[in-house]
Amino acid sequence: MGAAMRRIHVGNALSAFGLGFTVPYLYVYVAQVRGLGSVTAGLVLAVFAVAALIVLPFAGRAIVRRGPLPVLLVALVTAALGALSLGLSASAATVLLSAAALGAGQAVMQPALATMIVDCSTTETRSRAFAMQFFLQNLGLGVGGLIGGHLVDTTSASSFTLLFAIEAAMFLVLVAVMATVRAPRAPRIEEAPGQGTGGGSWKQLLGNRAMVQLCVLGFVLFFACYGQFESGLSAYGVEAAGISTSALGTALAANTLMIVIAQFAVLKFVERRKRSRVIASVGLIWAVAWAVAGYAGLGHGSQTMATAAFISTYALFGLGEAMLSPTLAPLVADLAPTGLAGQYNSAFALVKQLALAIGPAVGGPLGASLHGPYIVAFLLFSLGITVLAVRLGRQLTGVQNQPSLARSRVVTQGGAPAGADAVASAEA
Repeated sequence: MGAAMRRIHVGNALSAFGLGFTVPYLYVYVAQVRGLGSVTAGLVLAVFAVAALIVLPFAGRAIVRRGPLPVLLVALVTAALGALSLGLSASAATVLLSAAALGAGQAVMQPALATMIVDCSTTETRSRAFAMQFFLQNLGLGVGGLIGGHLVDTTSASSFTLLFAIEAAMFLVLVAVMATVRAPRAPRIEEAPGQGTGGGSWKQLLGNRAMVQLCVLGFVLFFACYGQFESGLSAYGVEAAGISTSALGTALAANTLMIVIAQFAVLKFVERRKRSRVIASVGLIWAVAWAVAGYAGLGHGSQTMATAAFISTYALFGLGEAMLSPTLAPLVADLAPTGLAGQYNSAFALVKQLALAIGPAVGGPLGASLHGPYIVAFLLFSLGITVLAVRLGRQLTGVQNQPSLARSRVVTQGGAPAGADAVASAEA
């Protein structure tokens, strides 16, 4: 890693730390500590998603035109102001406005940082760089949540004010760190035939069939996994499997632990395989995870076995996440024409936010009341991931699907990759 990449990774860790520091306690803070009720607290969580959906389409164009660093710095300052004002807010109106600023800033950080990683990496190093990003994000979220949980006191509003002030300070420290980054313009994989160049409009992006298929696949991935963690799956665990709140916390910890342990262990395996096949295998792993969850809630074993099965479900999801982190984000970057990585990263982040907004709304009620249909539906969604991944592989060039092929041949600038026949033979 160069100095620029090290600073970017510090930025990822600090932004995740700030997020983990406060987000788990937002509901309690708004509903109980400020006494604004559960409806307002629910609206605050919804505002986070809505703010992200509003700003991300504009963030992509801004990154393309201005570069990722200026956009990131504006997002960090916006998030810092939102966090600080949220800690001082006592009325519903100011809480919602502050949450909108914090949510918008945090949403824009993701594609800006991802684009900086693209600019500071090559085809050969990009998977490892995004794996490191995902590792540090999970570490930051875990450490932030742990420290934040020990600082807050539900009987004292000042403890939450301190929490949000520290989060704001983290974002401002990150401004100072990132302002020193000098990111080079990294070479990218050549375009697939018919992608076209120039512009930066959404029309051009929607004309890229591979990117559209990846966005559909990404929506299903985020909807069937991340969109269920703290809503449908947890509700199912409590209602159907009789899982205690402490066991639910253990399951979430098992997910994080699996990611931390497996992330770099699976990296070499992932780097040598076709990306479409890696994603397809994640769908199969998650189908097994949903089947294990079905046993936990619908089987007739002991409570101990049900709890162990439920924890295993979260661990299996973590294994799939570790395989996706060096696969999805680099693929988005490699599908983007030169200069448009910011727009493509923003589009994919938009798809993710949409899935995270719809996932809990659908999965929560289903997981709490219709246990059997819930498991069957999401098991089928997981198998659908495998089908969509196989179809996506047919739209990718040889190097887009398996970057390791680029090491044994020269990729020409501005045209089709050299040695296409060799690639076709290798794929066969």
